[in-house]
Order: sequence, then structure tokens, then C-alpha cells
Amino acid sequence: MIRLVRGLEARGHQVSLALVPGDRFEAKAREAGIEPVAGLSLDVKSAPWSWARDLARLRALVRRDAVDVIHTHHSHDHWLGALSRGGAALARTFHNHRAVKRGLLRRALYRDTDAVLVVSRQIEDRCRLAGIRPERIFRVSGVIDLLRFTENADPAGVRGELGLDGGAPAGPVIGTVARLAHNRGHEVLIRGFRRLLPRYPRARLLLVGKGEARPRLEALVRELALEREILFTGYRDADLPAVLHALDTFVLMGAGSDESCRAALEAMAAGRPVVARRVGALPEVVEQGVTGLLVDDERPESVEAALATLAGDPERARRMGEAGRRRAVEAFSPEHHAEEVETIYLEILSRRGRAS
Repeated sequence: MIRLVRGLEARGHQVSLALVPGDRFEAKAREAGIEPVAGLSLDVKSAPWSWARDLARLRALVRRDAVDVIHTHHSHDHWLGALSRGGAALARTFHNHRAVKRGLLRRALYRDTDAVLVVSRQIEDRCRLAGIRPERIFRVSGVIDLLRFTENADPAGVRGELGLDGGAPAGPVIGTVARLAHNRGHEVLIRGFRRLLPRYPRARLLLVGKGEARPRLEALVRELALEREILFTGYRDADLPAVLHALDTFVLMGAGSDESCRAALEAMAAGRPVVARRVGALPEVVEQGVTGLLVDDERPESVEAALATLAGDPERARRMGEAGRRRAVEAFSPEHHAEEVETIYLEILSRRGRAS
């Protein structure tokens, strides 16, 4: 959202960002030089009178600034947007298929929405099942901080910290960046990696992220006696580009709450070949055999086969990484995303007879 705000502003639009105050997102917005709309709660758990204050504040904002488009990202603000829109067009981005609900009230809300933006074919299919008219559904690409990840970050510090420079011919360094949570595919990745070790005993697997499943995953690693080969790096932000550049292969086995699978897009921008399961937008952004390899199931044998293919042919893996970087530059830049979204805004405003 921050990159979209900045991208639209660069294209000459006036953009206001409303968010839940006091959380990490507000801090990130302020770091980017964005001053959020003041006086709003937007907290779904707040009391009804807080909702009423938000509604009154948003209605006043829409009138004062002659807002053309209200773009929402969650169910609570979708309802507030619908009730405060006045003559503005209403758009909603669905970031995962679980957010698309069915039922009479939701059907009415979606019918009153001019554009639904989706980041994967899976979400698009779900929207159709929920009764959203096809001409109101728009596919958009993922977006990343392209410059941050395409620059050649020095991985020496990360490799030294994690003991990856131990001399002698090193094995492949494989990594994933994902919340340590249920259904993110860490278990199958761990077991698939274990099967790779007889051929590459010096291989290492980095599990980057934090989350409630860490104790369970650590217990699994101990049970398999892989404490030396599998490293929990914790949450990384400031040095994430260097972490990615320390990898030979990036793996993502689950989509999480963001089905654009941003972590895989960042790895592609960093020039890493990607091994991914066919979930979320991954089948559309990872081109089989060109930018990476797709895994069709959740069997450790399938993960092992993909990892072994890249480990056994470093030159092919390098070419895949380069192709992934080119794909990221073409499709995942903030400028490209802002242009996509601007085109959608103009189309729905034209339909409403308000294009200028």
C-alpha cells in the first residue's frame, strides 16, 4: 500500500492513506514520508460509536477533498468505504482467497463495489463463485521495493554470522522467508532438504522468519538431528537483501496471508532461482524451467527432486536467477503497479461518467 501511494503520487494524483493508528504499518508509512489521515480508528474490534465517528470523519473527508476513488483492503474498511463514498467509485483489493466471503450481505457489498482487484487466479475464481461480475474483477501484479533487492547486496556479513563460509567446497545454501506458522510448508521443506543431504552433506537450509510454530519446527529439527544443517535466523528486515544474496536457491511452499507471495518476488529481484509450490500467485510468477521450478504436491520427494535439480546444475540455476530478476524488473516495480491500478481507476470512473 505504501508503494502504491508513492507510485500514484508520482503519477500526479493526490492520495490520502487511512490506517489503524499505533501499529507497525503506521511506523512504516511515516518512515516513507506519508502522513496518515488523522482522527480515525478503523479498528474492527472497537465499539459501535467508534465506527460512527470513523464514518462521519470519512464522509467529511470525501466531501472536502472531492475524492474520486476509495480503495479498501480489508472487510471493515470496505464497509466503511461503501457507507461513506458519496459519489466516489469504490475499489477493494483481495490479498488472499479466504477474505472473499459469501452470503447475502457480502453479495450486496460486492454488488456496490466498482472494482475488485485480485493478486492471483485462485482469488479471481473465488470472486466469481461469490457472485462478483467478471467485468468488475481485475488482476494486478505483485509489487516490491525493486531497487532495494536488485542492487547487489554483500552477503559476506550474513554468511559469516551463520557460519556458511567454512572453507572446502561448500554445499548449496537453500533458504525460505516466511512466517513460522501452520500451513506455510516448513515441515515438508525440512523433510525434503533432509533427503538431499546424502548427496550434499555440506548443504545448509536457512529458515528466515518468526512465528508461533518455531518451537514445533525446532523440535522437528532436533528429532531429525539436523541442528547443524538447518539454521533459524529469526526475523530479518534491514539486511534481508544480503540474506537473499547469501542463498543459492530460494524456496516458498505456502502463500500465507499475501497471495502475491511477495517473498518470492523479492528473491527473484535478488537474482535467486525459486522453487515453489503451486499456491497463490506462484504458478503465474514463477515460470517453470525459466525462473524456477514448481512443485505440484506436498511430498518431501518432490521438494528434494527440485532442490537436487538446481544443486546439480549451478549454471542452470544462475540463468534462472537472472531470468527471475528480468521478470521482476518488468512486472513487479512500484511504477508498473501504480500504472496498473491507475488504469483500473480510470476505467471505473469512466463507467460512472466521472473520468477527467
